Amino acid sequence: MSPSAFPILQLGHPNLRLVSKPVDCIASEMTQSFIQQLLSFVAQAKGMGIAAPQVDHAIRLFIMSSHPNERYPYAPPMEKTVVINPEIIWSSRETEKDWEGCLSVPGVRALVPRHQLIRVKYTLETGEPCETEYTGFLARLFQHELDHLNGLVFLDRVEDNHDIVMEQEWLKLIATKR
Repeated sequence: MSPSAFPILQLGHPNLRLVSKPVDCIASEMTQSFIQQLLSFVAQAKGMGIAAPQVDHAIRLFIMSSHPNERYPYAPPMEKTVVINPEIIWSSRETEKDWEGCLSVPGVRALVPRHQLIRVKYTLETGEPCETEYTGFLARLFQHELDHLNGLVFLDRVEDNHDIVMEQEWLKLIATKR
């Protein structure tokens, strides 16, 4: 399957709301091929990340791919990171609302509260375990993608419907803040 052939499930598709199953055999040819396709896809889509359920694979795997761009000019650059079977093992009490969007909910942005600091563990595509901390934007990105593995989208976290806007209005808002 070429990267462009991935379907992006849209809000309302029942498979987007499934709780994903753990990845059992990371080293398998099928899993490794899927990872490579997903890495290519996230680069092509210029996304900050993509979760396997968004492309109709209900497995506990996502890609983090933070980089500054027009929509997120202050996003910190990071190497694309394959996150398999992730868990948040600790989170700060402090939360902050900030803007989020999603390839599965095109044209909509919302202010979403997220923990500012999280300690996580997951497995890399090499099978190596990883335990690390993420703060700020990267903590937000991790939590957003992890939600997909649990059948949630960012709109499920919104506290007030007035915090939801259409993307064209959101672009006007962030243009005034630059």
